[in-house]
Amino acid sequence: MFSTTFLLTSLVVALIPGTGAIYTVSTGLFRGHRDSLSAAFGCTLGIVPHLLASILGLSFILHLSAVAFQGLKFAGAAYLLYLAWATWQDRGGLEFRERPEAGTGQIIVKAILLSLLNPKLTLFFLAFLPHFVSSGSASPISQFLGLSLVFMAVTFVVFVMYGLLASGIRRYVVNSPRVLLWLRRSFAAVFAGLSVELALTER
Repeated sequence: MFSTTFLLTSLVVALIPGTGAIYTVSTGLFRGHRDSLSAAFGCTLGIVPHLLASILGLSFILHLSAVAFQGLKFAGAAYLLYLAWATWQDRGGLEFRERPEAGTGQIIVKAILLSLLNPKLTLFFLAFLPHFVSSGSASPISQFLGLSLVFMAVTFVVFVMYGLLASGIRRYVVNSPRVLLWLRRSFAAVFAGLSVELALTER
């Protein structure tokens, strides 16, 4: 079940920069390694509803119902636009001060929403994981759950690495407000671009 092919494929999928990876990297750059860990945890935790939806067969409904898919898709696109706007407007991180109003819980919630509002994740579980469930298995649901947990573990490790690498270069730009401003606007543009990409996604 947990073949080398599955592990390598999961690693490649997790390494592809998506909304979760971008959010974790930006958090690591602007807030440090502790908050990047929270972002990685939240993005990984946000996979759970998609996993449950796949197991319960809701992914079929999402795939067949254009209204359901479009609604979730545009909600996700709108949330990404909100993140783009908030990132563009935020100036607190430019001084590298800890901001108690944006604590660990808020970062985790943002990360969960980021994953939750991406309908492609549910379809991904439907299209990807069943290929690695052994045919004729006495307990395919258990295998599916096991594969999902391994995929989530791989995703978490990759996101943690992204966040730590980003926080590692944080000190090199701490004294350069111009670079920080450029980075913040770049991330805002990336979030906006991901929003457009999601809005244009077809099932």
